[in-house]
Amino acid sequence: MNPLALRAALAAIILSASSGLWAKPLVVCTEASPEGFDIVQFTTAVTADAAAETVFDRLVDFKPGTTELQPALAERWEISADGLTYTFHLRQGVKFHRTDYFTPTRDFNADDVLWSFQRQLDPNHPWHDKTSVGYPYFESMSFKNLLTSVEKRDAHTVVFTLSRPQAPFLRDLAMAFTSIYSAEYGDQLLKSGKTAELNSKPIGTGPFIFQRYSKDAQVRYKPNPDYFRGKPPADALIFAITPDNNVRLQKLRADECQIALYPKPDDIPSIKRDPALKVAEMEALVIGYVALNTEHPYLSDVRVRKAISMAFDHQAHVDQLFGKGNALVAVNPYPPSVLGYNSDNRNPPRDIDKARALLEEADVPEGAVLTLFTRNGGGAINPNPRLSAEMLQADLARIGIRLDIRIMEWAEMLRRAKKGEADMVATGWASDNGDPDNFLTPLLSCEAAKNGENYARWCSSKFDELITRAREVSDNDERATLYKQALAVYDDDQPWISVAHPKLFTAMRQSVEGYHVNPLTNNNFATTRVK
Repeated sequence: MNPLALRAALAAIILSASSGLWAKPLVVCTEASPEGFDIVQFTTAVTADAAAETVFDRLVDFKPGTTELQPALAERWEISADGLTYTFHLRQGVKFHRTDYFTPTRDFNADDVLWSFQRQLDPNHPWHDKTSVGYPYFESMSFKNLLTSVEKRDAHTVVFTLSRPQAPFLRDLAMAFTSIYSAEYGDQLLKSGKTAELNSKPIGTGPFIFQRYSKDAQVRYKPNPDYFRGKPPADALIFAITPDNNVRLQKLRADECQIALYPKPDDIPSIKRDPALKVAEMEALVIGYVALNTEHPYLSDVRVRKAISMAFDHQAHVDQLFGKGNALVAVNPYPPSVLGYNSDNRNPPRDIDKARALLEEADVPEGAVLTLFTRNGGGAINPNPRLSAEMLQADLARIGIRLDIRIMEWAEMLRRAKKGEADMVATGWASDNGDPDNFLTPLLSCEAAKNGENYARWCSSKFDELITRAREVSDNDERATLYKQALAVYDDDQPWISVAHPKLFTAMRQSVEGYHVNPLTNNNFATTRVK
């Protein structure tokens, strides 16, 4: 072999060997099972991680680890002067996933964008009724009234026309419910009568290709070799479903997983001391809360809701659950860093006597029973749901209310909460886009009360009017004023116990690189690799 050929061969061997240092499966210990993979049907972060952040893409998304918008399936866009028309120029050459159940015959184009939005928008679309739960985000955010039309100008240009200006519209398009599906795959499933497979065998353009899901055990993906941002470096991505955060940490220490989501705050010091492990942390855009069902007996009376908040020891609860310095006591439905935070709002001082007097005024008998739904596994927003529930139970016992705690699996809890079965629901929310509207409209609007996402079933016309006006103005100072007024209405009516704004922690092996902790709590592993 001549010297040049020998040198080239050696270089190839070295490159192959060095690449192999990173070519390993990435196992992530996650906190719960996804509800499914047809992401437009669901709103939970765990389902978004398993579908929106792996299988699908959107027209725009956020730069890793930030709330800064960047192009995705749309390379660029223009907005009309009146804020009513958005023209998106689509990226060309993007491939849909090829699997044993679908072989695409064309690249992504405008037809896929139309299919993905018209399915949710148009009651006459053949796929509109192919979901038992509707389209909770699309509906609660009033997209059916916002979108006048979604039209194809040509194969790579799509025009959205709005009925009114919408300040957070671009940010909304980075959310999971605007994920882009393959119209061709949808047609295939419809013709074969297998529409349910859209939720169990997803097809997208995202960084990972779905392989299989073993319920309550694991989800497996392989890297997409044709991903438009480049093939992910991990050999495979595996979500190991592990609801108990103690078990997640044990698996991480044993190298059975390389990333463990949402460790308990009191475990963080020991993780940092372990030379094999490291921690990523960030002030996240999240709220932990207890929704009070305002349609139920007793809780329909604002005096009862205020009495419950007076009995609740906010500071002790947060310190015990998260440890000092790991969370802020919540007052508003979103944290102080978000536009329009109302610093005039205050949690009522703890006053057992006054709380009892309010219950007596409202004719609530001593020993009245309220049910609380909470989840069986800990996560970022509530690291110990059982302890949290028992502390609330003890607080309410002091004012003569008996709390019946119902602990259940995450998806089951959400399903029953949406039906309004519980008096109280211990849950939380992570912002999808960093805008205040993303906390208020999906969680507290009248529209969200209708579709069940608003677990408090609270509907205030004054609150709705204020947040609607805030969506329609572009000036941030004016929006902030309107949101402060809306939060004052919320404070007067007390539909929630606002609990905490915790820090976000992710534990991982030292061998992990390229992972970005996200203030929106999304977990995207497209750039993550393991030595």
